[in-house]
Amino acid sequence: MLYLIFSIAFAFIMGIGVIIIRMKAQQFPVNEKKIILPPFFMATGALMYVVPYFRLTGLEIIECIILGVAFSTILIWTSRFETKGREIYMKRSKAFPIILISLLLIRTVIKIFISNQIDPGEIAGMFFLLAFCMIVPWRLAMLYKYKKVKKTLVN
Repeated sequence: MLYLIFSIAFAFIMGIGVIIIRMKAQQFPVNEKKIILPPFFMATGALMYVVPYFRLTGLEIIECIILGVAFSTILIWTSRFETKGREIYMKRSKAFPIILISLLLIRTVIKIFISNQIDPGEIAGMFFLLAFCMIVPWRLAMLYKYKKVKKTLVN
């Protein structure tokens, strides 16, 4: 029970940190590196699956992929770019912090319900995969949108 409370508190602190970082990042121009690199950096976390404690079953992997892609559609829908002069910026979305907090709450509720049935290592592996499957499609969609906006600047 203490592990569950600690992990939920830590997730909320990290979530607030992400919101603050994302809001500050919108004050600076975006480029392809800033869009592409976060999933590559995050991918190193997949090394956790080398340890059997974190490994997932086939069904758990499918569940995480489906949920991650579903959650990413919300982020894709709200991510937009705007130009200021010759620079491209993420457009501020008032819904973005609300969406991130909502996703965090949904994730927390899921965690509370499955924490009695699944080992903490498997839960960690599941939520890493869910987050990765959420970030990759979102970042790919952002890259596509970025290139479309960049093309309009060149013309």
